[in-house]
Amino acid sequence: MDVSKIDAMLAQLQTGAARAAGKMAPISTASNAAAGGGVDFTSVLKKSLDHVNNVQQHATKLGRDFELGAPEANLTEAMISMQKASISFQYTLQVRNKLVSAYQDIMNMPV
Repeated sequence: MDVSKIDAMLAQLQTGAARAAGKMAPISTASNAAAGGGVDFTSVLKKSLDHVNNVQQHATKLGRDFELGAPEANLTEAMISMQKASISFQYTLQVRNKLVSAYQDIMNMPV
């Protein structure tokens, strides 16, 4: 069993947890926007949604390849990819919920 992929996934999760806890600098797109780099919300959101879509398509392909018995198919890779897709989608869903909540708060403010 190749543990290097598991180690890489663990490192990714630890980095994400450190960012969420505020112990690390934010990702580069956020720092570019803060520095006046010209990154707008629409392009960042579209890029994020495209990434989630690509992750889900990749997971679907790996799962389908495993189900069909392709010789290069690997159950471990397929399951990890499916979990990444699930986590990405859940994260996107939570961002959407926060955006809707913020929009509703703004709309309910007295003028």
